[in-house]
Amino acid sequence: MNTELEKVIEKHNITPASRWDRLWAALIDGFIMMVIVMPIIFLTGAYDDISNGNQPSLTYSLLMGLVGIMLFTVLNGKLLTKSGQTIGKRALGIKIVTLSGELPGIKEHLLKRYGVYFLLGQIPIIGQFLSLANILLIFGSEKRCGHDLLGGTTVVNS
Repeated sequence: MNTELEKVIEKHNITPASRWDRLWAALIDGFIMMVIVMPIIFLTGAYDDISNGNQPSLTYSLLMGLVGIMLFTVLNGKLLTKSGQTIGKRALGIKIVTLSGELPGIKEHLLKRYGVYFLLGQIPIIGQFLSLANILLIFGSEKRCGHDLLGGTTVVNS
């Protein structure tokens, strides 16, 4: 019996992106964010605190999470809405689509998808474990992370 995703793949003649392409795209996106965020962390003095073994305050961590989300949106928002891609996904020739093969809309899918992706990591104590579980779901038969499942999306070759 075909899964919903297999039916979409067959109907729209699309090829799911490889796990490796998704990993490299995420690493490219992460590197770009790191290049921008690290100077902010340094300029706010948090780098010195972390270097001295001091945990950043919850307020600072949440604020930096919000800054990260805003920067990600500024860098990738237009690409995501026009082509279903981030900078990394564009570089690897992959894109996000809905299970009906369409580009996801901001309200319906991208907020759900990236809301899960970003906000899980901001939960004190357990956020890192939830983020890891979200990502590890890619090793399922459909090659979809938790944020894909909740957002009703998949990543395919463009």
